[in-house]
This record gives sequence, structure tokens and C-alpha cells, in this order.
Amino acid sequence: MKKILLLVVGMFALGLDAFVISGLLPFISQDLNVSIASAAQAVTAFTLCYALSAPICATLLSGKEIKNILLLALLIFTCGNILSALSTSFTLLIISRGIAGIGAGIYSPLAVVSAAVLVKPAQKGSALSLALGGMSMGVVLGVPLGLFIATKISWQGTLWLIVALGVIGMLALQFKFPKIKAPAPPTLIERISILKNYKVAVIVGISFLTAIASLGLYTFISLIVINLHASYSLTEYFWVWGVGGMIGSFAVGKIIDKTRAPRIVMIFILILLVFALFAIPITINHSIISSIPFLVWGIMGWASQTPQQHALINVAPRHAATAVALNSSINYLGGAVGAILGGILLSAKISVTMLINLSGFTAAIALIGQMLIIYHPRNK
Repeated sequence: MKKILLLVVGMFALGLDAFVISGLLPFISQDLNVSIASAAQAVTAFTLCYALSAPICATLLSGKEIKNILLLALLIFTCGNILSALSTSFTLLIISRGIAGIGAGIYSPLAVVSAAVLVKPAQKGSALSLALGGMSMGVVLGVPLGLFIATKISWQGTLWLIVALGVIGMLALQFKFPKIKAPAPPTLIERISILKNYKVAVIVGISFLTAIASLGLYTFISLIVINLHASYSLTEYFWVWGVGGMIGSFAVGKIIDKTRAPRIVMIFILILLVFALFAIPITINHSIISSIPFLVWGIMGWASQTPQQHALINVAPRHAATAVALNSSINYLGGAVGAILGGILLSAKISVTMLINLSGFTAAIALIGQMLIIYHPRNK
């Protein structure tokens, strides 16, 4: 398991980079003289390239040594963050965020595959939890630290922290990581072709809508806290959301193992997500309960992926790896689409409260779709 820790450094950096930018938007907006809604497209560039790079690069890099691919991925990721830290224009920032997203999209799935290969079958679950836990720890511990650095030094200082983590991750892999071969991840064509399976298509469709509502809205947490005059600081809301993410990531698996009903679990997740999103504008000025919707939002947003993965494995057991990989890409694609749509709507002068409510309605549509999946005769 010690070798898994070598991968965790990179996963921590990825988690920090993927989620801290949303908190840096006010600083970026002021420094580069763009609106926060426009600055949010820096998040879109990262998540979109993250979603698309994994399947595309899986084809280009298949058959290569896993260690070398991981090093290449972290190098691309680190270079992207160096360019981001040095950006003096918004255009350069967008390009650099896309480069960082490409590196992250290559690294993350291969790190998870490598974690499973490095241990005995009986330890596979623990290895995967440790690898994925590195990303969630990047959100819980890294994002508040990144925001603290941005407040005390600069938003570029946060990116230099990510650069340092990327370099440490590369050094650890270079000198300590074994040479291993792992199965090539599914190609882009394989991921798309599996959508011909109707049941797979509707499941990932629900994942897509959920990601638009949850990850898409996450991009605009800074605007929510500032415009709605929240009771606490931005850092505290990010921290609460991240803690929720950790709870959701680790707890949902046990719930599914006990109930053996991932599709029913997904219904309850979506119900709570809908209530949490609609509750944000109502509770955000009441200090006692202000953070509760953010906590529930974090729990349900992160928990939503596990029942979907279980459901995909059940409906497509012969193509389980491809289906799960597709769902992962769809999740980040939904986050990117949500950020784009949110930016367009905010540019059209809709209120932040309306944006939150639209996210709640999107989650409600996902809930209705999930109910149809369960109770429609075609899905039984």
C-alpha cells in the first residue's frame, strides 16, 4: 500500500486544482479585469479538457509504460499550472487551464488503474479508496489552504503551491514507482459505442444532469457567497462542501452494500440534493443553519457517482470498465456544461438566486428521470 501513496500526491494536487479555482474567481476577476462570470470559464476550460482528454489519450498512449504516462501527465499538468500562475491575460489563462486539465484527465484514471494493479485482489477496494481519497483530501484540506494563500499572498501563490505538489509527485514517481503494465483504459470509440445500450444511455444521462446541477453550480460558489451576503466567509463554505464530499464518497458505498439497491439510493441522493440547492437562498443569511445546505450538497454531489457506477456494472457487466469510464467523463463534461450555461445566464443578468433555483430544477429533472428508469417497464 505504500506505493499507492506515491500516486496520492498527484491526486491531491488534481483535487486541489480542479476545485480551488472556483474560490479564486474574485481574485482572478479583479486582476485580469474580467467579470466573475467570465472568469468562471477558466473552470470550464479545465473540466472540459479533463473530461475529453482521458478517452482520447487512452487511444494515443495505449501500450506504453504506465509509469512514463503518469510522469508525462504530471508534467503536462504542472506546465499548465506554471502558465496559469504566469498569465497576464485572460486568454492565456484559459489556454493554460485547458493544458492543466489535459494532464489531469490523463493522470487520474491511470492512477486509479495503477492502484488496483499494485495490490492483491483482497486489497483492491482499499487501494482504490486511498487513491480516490487523495483527490477528496485535496478538496477538504487543499482548497481552504489555497484560499488562505490567495488572501494573504496572491491567487498565483495558490497555483505555485499546486506546481510544487506536481513536482513532488513527479519526483516520487520517478525514483520510487515500479514499472508496471496495466490494461489500457477504454478508447473514445469504445466509450461512445456503449451508448447504443439504452439502459447505459439513460443512466449516464442522469449523471450528466446531476453534474450540471451540482458541479456546474459549484463553479459559482464565490458569487453565491458574495452576492447573497452569506453569514460566513468563502473559505468556510468551501471547507463545509469539501467535508460533505468526503462523507459522501466514503459513506455511500457502505449504504449500497447494505441495501443492494443503487438505483433506489440514487433517488434519495437526488431528493436531498434538490432540497439542499433550493434551501441555499433561504438559509444563507441565517448563521445557525447557513452551512447545512452546502454540507448536504457536498455529500450528495460526491455520493451520486457510486450508485451510478454500480448500476452501470449491473446493466452492462461485459463492458463494465468502459461504462464506468464513460460515466466519469460524463460527470466532468456535465460540470463544464453547467459552468458554461451559468456564465451565459449570468451575463444575461439573471440573479444568482435564479441560477441556484435553475440548478435545483435541473436536479429535479434528474430525479424524475431516475424514477422513470426504475418504474418504466422497459427498464425492469
